[in-house]
Amino acid sequence: MAAKDELGRRGEDIAVAFLVHGGYDILGRNWRCPQGEIDVIARDGADTVFVEVKTRSGTGFGHPLEAITAQKLARLRRLAGAWCDVNPGHGRQIRIDAIAVVATTGTVPVVDHLKRVF
Repeated sequence: MAAKDELGRRGEDIAVAFLVHGGYDILGRNWRCPQGEIDVIARDGADTVFVEVKTRSGTGFGHPLEAITAQKLARLRRLAGAWCDVNPGHGRQIRIDAIAVVATTGTVPVVDHLKRVF
């Protein structure tokens, strides 16, 4: 596995642990359909939450959240709709969140969670 893929997987693992610690129930990870992939799907109370996770080893090329563009958010919204079509009854209240993980070697990862980004 490439170092970039390993970092991304580690970031998703950190994000999931963060969500679970915050009381979320994880419904799925890396859900795929022809339109793309959703990193994490979780339940937060009555909300079904679709989470985009961005991980960087540092901020030299910008904060991870800077990589989430308007086009990316629009795609996530379409993907959330596709997931709800396949999983009826789970998407009564939905939201899209973003989690940034900065995982610099030798330090405790820093997690930023933005709710309702779209």
